[in-house]
Amino acid sequence: MAFSHILVGASEHATGPAVRSIAPADLADALKKGWDDFSAMPSHAVFLCVIYPAIGILVAALTLGYAFVPLLFPAAAGFALIGPFAALGLYELSRRREAGVEVSASDALEVVRSPSIGAIIALGLVLTAIFVVWMATAHAIYTTYFGYGSPESISQFLHDLFFTRAGWGLILVGNGVGLLFAVAAYLVGVVSFPLLLDREVGAVVAMLTSARVVVHNPLTMALWGLIVAALLVIGTIPLFLGLAVVLPVLGHATWHLYRKAVVADQSPRAEFRPQPAGRHHVADFPVSLFKRTED
Repeated sequence: MAFSHILVGASEHATGPAVRSIAPADLADALKKGWDDFSAMPSHAVFLCVIYPAIGILVAALTLGYAFVPLLFPAAAGFALIGPFAALGLYELSRRREAGVEVSASDALEVVRSPSIGAIIALGLVLTAIFVVWMATAHAIYTTYFGYGSPESISQFLHDLFFTRAGWGLILVGNGVGLLFAVAAYLVGVVSFPLLLDREVGAVVAMLTSARVVVHNPLTMALWGLIVAALLVIGTIPLFLGLAVVLPVLGHATWHLYRKAVVADQSPRAEFRPQPAGRHHVADFPVSLFKRTED
């Protein structure tokens, strides 16, 4: 029974919510609402996402060893594959703000108490598996063109990449195969996690609904993918610090995109769990220092 709940949710059968047709104007509105959420909760969002620039810098530092330089771009690009799972806390904050519930940064941690946490973890493992397979594939493609030896230096690697036949082959094949992985992850996760937070539908239903959103709106969702990719590239400049703004805005915007694209009213809603009054968490710092007391 528990396994069935993880797969199909509380309904016990894998019937998914209806999906709507959306247009580019809806994407612009989702981004605007995402920015509004970020503006209303900047300390919360930046606190949650400050780890992302740190991870980016750490990944770059780890790959400065010449043996790992060829995997720097695949690792950075592959991070976007698991981005929907990493943004769970941001979806929860937007969900609460939209419902008019008082929001604190610690509410982002409420995702671990979600009725769909089993399905969320299962879907997160799917995206993680896609990322791991992508990294292994990227390494295999590199060794096909350049063998198992390490680059002598970063400048030598860049020269071989851009000024040799093998390098151009690596760029074309690597990006082509990477696009296939990106499409797979996009189909699985573009609105799955917001749906799982909002409704008890199960991992299979969430994945199928996400895929149906993309298939039903191919051009609009392709445009959304390009927007996300472009903003992530912009966010890496300089030194990944821009991701402290780009990631929370995209996370909040994804919640609003889900709300525009999916009609989930027939599925059981995940109820809110209010925080005990008078309690503050480390995640609320420094906001809690300035919170006004009741008269």
